[in-house]
Amino acid sequence: SGVAAARDATAPALQPRGELEAAGGVLSLIAGLFVGFLAGYGAYRVSNDKRDVKLSLFTAFLLATIMGVRFKRSKKIMPAGLVAGLSLLMILRLVLLLL
Repeated sequence: SGVAAARDATAPALQPRGELEAAGGVLSLIAGLFVGFLAGYGAYRVSNDKRDVKLSLFTAFLLATIMGVRFKRSKKIMPAGLVAGLSLLMILRLVLLLL
């Protein structure tokens, strides 16, 4: 019938695409989880000792560098520019904790 043909014609557009493939793959997911773990563990260490900022500082610097390069290349605020800016603010905060 006409309804079934119309539904079949729109079916490919409604199917979800592979988000992992679109976002850069499994490697991107693993890297995000790893950086998230480093940031979380670094925050845990800072909460126990305000002077223990090495891991958090390293993670913030790593994120600021990688996302800063991505922002410079893409000129898109979301997400690269936002993450780079927040990482720079975190570096400033951690340096101020050392003073």
